[in-house]
Amino acid sequence: MAGWSQRHHWRALLLWLLVTAGVTAVSQVVGSDYRDDHSLPGTESARVAEALAEQAPRRSGDSVQIVLEGDLRGAEVERRLAGLVAQVAALPRVDAVQERPTVAEDGRIGFLTMTLDGQAGDVPAEDVRRIIDTAKAAEGDGLRVELGGDAVRGAEEGAGGAAEGAGMLAALVILVFMFGSLLAAALPLVTALFAVGSTLGVIMLASWLVDLPSYAPPLMMLVGLGVGIDYALLIFSRFRGELRRGGDRTAAARTALSTAGRSVLFAGCTVMIALLGLLALGLGSLRGVALAVSLTVLVTMVASITLLPALLTLFGPRIERAVLRGRRGDGDRWRRWAGVVQRRPWPVLVVSFAALVGLSLPTLGMHLGFADAGTESPASTSRQAHDLLAEGFGPGVNGPLVAVAQGDRSALDALAEAVAATEGVARVGEPQESGELGLLLVYPRSSPQDAATNELVTRLRTEVLPPLAERTGATYLLGGSTAAADDFAAAVGERLPLFVLVVVGLSALLLVVVFRSVLVPLKAAVLNLLSIGASLGVVTLVFQEGWFGAQPGPVEAFVPVMIFAIVFGLSMDYEVFLVSRMHEEWRRSGDASRAVREGLAATGGVITAAAAIMVVVFGAFLLSPDRMLRQFGLGLAVAVLVDALVIRCLVVPAVMRVLGARAWWLPRGLERRLPHVPLEGDRVTGR
Repeated sequence: MAGWSQRHHWRALLLWLLVTAGVTAVSQVVGSDYRDDHSLPGTESARVAEALAEQAPRRSGDSVQIVLEGDLRGAEVERRLAGLVAQVAALPRVDAVQERPTVAEDGRIGFLTMTLDGQAGDVPAEDVRRIIDTAKAAEGDGLRVELGGDAVRGAEEGAGGAAEGAGMLAALVILVFMFGSLLAAALPLVTALFAVGSTLGVIMLASWLVDLPSYAPPLMMLVGLGVGIDYALLIFSRFRGELRRGGDRTAAARTALSTAGRSVLFAGCTVMIALLGLLALGLGSLRGVALAVSLTVLVTMVASITLLPALLTLFGPRIERAVLRGRRGDGDRWRRWAGVVQRRPWPVLVVSFAALVGLSLPTLGMHLGFADAGTESPASTSRQAHDLLAEGFGPGVNGPLVAVAQGDRSALDALAEAVAATEGVARVGEPQESGELGLLLVYPRSSPQDAATNELVTRLRTEVLPPLAERTGATYLLGGSTAAADDFAAAVGERLPLFVLVVVGLSALLLVVVFRSVLVPLKAAVLNLLSIGASLGVVTLVFQEGWFGAQPGPVEAFVPVMIFAIVFGLSMDYEVFLVSRMHEEWRRSGDASRAVREGLAATGGVITAAAAIMVVVFGAFLLSPDRMLRQFGLGLAVAVLVDALVIRCLVVPAVMRVLGARAWWLPRGLERRLPHVPLEGDRVTGR
């Protein structure tokens, strides 16, 4: 593929242009069908949602609260509120509106509940903004109006774009500094943009066939830009190195693609294995996310071995002049650094492991959940509505539990009586019936993110509802957003060991095949797990504990598994790039210490630059208004930083020095049975 792209570079470039333009045009015409559904089929909260959708469809849509503050018992205010209700009820996507407000005891705070005709993710943001504008127009003369609900939170979030733009600009600056040429620096960035642009259109079309959440595109761009720039950079850096050794452009490109190109393909496969390992979790829409991001990585791999060779051929003469007049000597500094680490390997290992374990410890106290309006900016209307409701009605009003009874009226009355008497329940709503389904809203004394609310969910499910079901013969279920978060966290905890086993096992097996070693894959797995633990520990400190001014709250329930999958794959990238050069030198010289020094000398600079690019691309997502994307950005940036600076520059050289020639040991039985998959290509193997 790379050879064809070199020989027919104009055709390859035209093909990429046509594919990207065609997919983008079709996707813009067809549109997207993203759905934010994090329910887990079979869980109790999912069964509650299904029962409501089937037997009480008017209650299955998401709701919006119009929160009011002022003298709500005056005749003039009642008249204005009647007009507000009429105006809101006439808007698109509004199914029903509460006619009179529910008012707190002091008469100063109240709320009107409106039901939408679908879930929050299914209602267009412009329709929700129209609801917000209509309700806010009633403000004035002592009346304050704020709005809350998932749909309002989604509509308040910005359209994005700033994070991606800032990340690409910072990446370009690093590349220009590294290569000393704007043209040379632009090639990896252009390759990544083509890959991400074409994949984005495919994902929009795929959203009609596969359940994909609305955060899939920004997450895909987050990973695609980082991986795409990195893969192209690693091939281009090898190309530059071959030119500086005196090779001609054609030979340099062939060698780069036969060595670094193979490493890119292998590294990309490890990322895809890690992402597809999410399928073993069976966690609803995360399966669609895993497929979308895996497709992104696949396209970036193809772009690196087809589009980049075409660009190298097209702009070869100008790039060669820029490369040959660039500065040299980076390898000598890395060679000296490797010598320093090798002379004192044990102190390096002890200090590095202590730091990694220390960063990982906060992960043990991680609280999983789903963010609510309480974690939003204090200036947002959804946060102000959240605070007003908590002030007037208690913190539990912002996350009521939903209890359903499948039986007669007596079963529903018994449910209301038993739940109201349960410790931790502030009050219960009026029992409501719809056919054979009874519905009861349960308001906890604590906020949705409080551990006491999670304990209440467990108490109701294990101590209250089962005895009640035995006594009445009815079926009782407990759902709601807090219960759904508990179900999700429990499902992740139950299936996580299988997920880790699949991802780590398959990745380690691939490394055994490639490097003909048992200890190198074992070392890679342990170090990758430590870098993941460190990144999740930092996410916990910042977003759960509120360090550096962040709004404290839970870590999104699906963020840890996604970070694990992505980080494990990316960590394997650097492992492959570094160790493959060590392996190449080991096969050439048979000197283990020299292999470590030369491997670090050849890859230390490019790995550091690649890591810097990933850190700025991922870190730029801290500018996103979406809390979940900020968690992803911070977790991935910290993981890459730790992996490149601590693990690749300190721990790996020290471990390889301690292991010596034993690092490349493989039992003879395995040696005979395993297939040969060389990464070094014709430069070493002659293949």
